[in-house]
Amino acid sequence: MPDEDRLKQIVEAALLAAGRPLALDQLQALFEVREQPEKKQLREALAMLSEAYQGRGIEVAEVGSGFRIQVRAEFTPWVSKLWAERPPKYSRALLETLALIAYRQPITRGEIEDIRGVSVSTNIVKTLTEREWVRVVGHRDVPGKPALYVTTKEFLDYFNLKGLNELPTLAEIRDLDSINRELELVDPETESQPKPASHESE
Repeated sequence: MPDEDRLKQIVEAALLAAGRPLALDQLQALFEVREQPEKKQLREALAMLSEAYQGRGIEVAEVGSGFRIQVRAEFTPWVSKLWAERPPKYSRALLETLALIAYRQPITRGEIEDIRGVSVSTNIVKTLTEREWVRVVGHRDVPGKPALYVTTKEFLDYFNLKGLNELPTLAEIRDLDSINRELELVDPETESQPKPASHESE
């Protein structure tokens, strides 16, 4: 097996080359069986790498799919200017739907509609599944056999989470209506009117 420094260098090279999170199993698979490091040794190499990155613009992060090297969040305003395309903006309806799936999973589309009081558009479900943030894990044993939705490892990766236990508690999430009022996104004349059970777009 490679020594500690060499192992750290191999892990660093692999994470940089992969361009995606790598699980410990995937890192182990890079080595011949006779020189394969144990997972504990890989974790130690990752910890050493993380320590070496202290005070630098990059870091080792553990997310749902494994480990990756990423830019520290504080440097995003500068680094994001490297890409001409602006990141996609998602509607409140889509984000509310995603939040309900994350916190109430497994959940059906009908149950989401019951909670939100409006129908969930096909575009929203399509966007969430195409982004691979949600997937179907089965069907509720009721008439119509509606699909049950859950979040994915890609969802965790995108939001920089190791697991669902890292989601903020519901008590920590501020009321979306008050945020919208602060941002003046809601017309005060229509805000107090009851919401019709209409079809929403993404």
